Amino acid sequence: MVDWALAERVAAGALILKPAPASYRSTALQSQFDELTARAEHLVTEATGLRSAHGEARAKVTDRPGWAAQNVRSMERLVGPALAQLQEKRGAKIGGVSMAIGRNVAGMQLGLMLAYMATRVLGQYDLLIDDHGDVEADGPDEQDLVSYVGPNIVAVETQYGFAPSQFRLWLALHEVTHRLQFTAVPWLRDHFVGLVSELLGPLSGDPAGFAEVVKRIATEIRSGRNPARDAGIVGMLATPEQKVALSKISGMMSLLEGHGDVTMNRAGASEVPGAAHFARVLAERRAQAKGLTKLMSKLLGLDANTPKARPSSSRSKRPAGPG
Repeated sequence: MVDWALAERVAAGALILKPAPASYRSTALQSQFDELTARAEHLVTEATGLRSAHGEARAKVTDRPGWAAQNVRSMERLVGPALAQLQEKRGAKIGGVSMAIGRNVAGMQLGLMLAYMATRVLGQYDLLIDDHGDVEADGPDEQDLVSYVGPNIVAVETQYGFAPSQFRLWLALHEVTHRLQFTAVPWLRDHFVGLVSELLGPLSGDPAGFAEVVKRIATEIRSGRNPARDAGIVGMLATPEQKVALSKISGMMSLLEGHGDVTMNRAGASEVPGAAHFARVLAERRAQAKGLTKLMSKLLGLDANTPKARPSSSRSKRPAGPG
């Protein structure tokens, strides 16, 4: 029901309009993040006691199209099986042409959404490891990576005058913390995937379900309320059952982000004196979003329940892991 290849092509095409900064050099950045990621893992392990069951963290510096392509594959692994089941249910009700059009539209929408996000994301740990993936396209060597979107990092450093050595270690501390959360706590990854299954479970091929969504949106608008105010378009289109699952996922991710924020500042307290400044500037950057950026954030729910990174006021306590 989604043309995943089209989504990747659309994202790459849209990102041509956002060239990388002239000072961006991927090879040099990769070497730096290899060292910084190893250093960050050592610091976070000392601060939390968390040790990955998957070995040492590996860094990958990527460009914007590369990040978008990586997330297309990740989303396909996550929601592909549920969409395939839905397609089987709807196959008898929807003609081949209509299905093809729907796949193309969904692929284009996903590609444009990821293209937008690819201009904003600085780093990411993709927890959706596929033990049976396509070795050539997305095998073990391309999974369980701590990714850094190089052009965005360089652009932010240039715009705000951040000291690269400090800022990059600060980012590495945050992303390595997320990896340790999911690879050092045995049940956490499966729990997250289970919550996503709850979110996708109520999908149905019954057109009446879509009619009910439209009715609910119309009622909100007539009442003078913004139907996307709570969780963006995802929350607006969700069924009551899906909203429960969505709130669980939101709560879990907020907890992990909060733990990540505290950990990154405590673990790097002695080596990243600019942490408070970085956190404050990036928080203001989110708050000052205007125009299309603000609209897209609202529609996608990107600014809902967003924790604000801040320096720890206490360096003596060890932040416990989520397990």
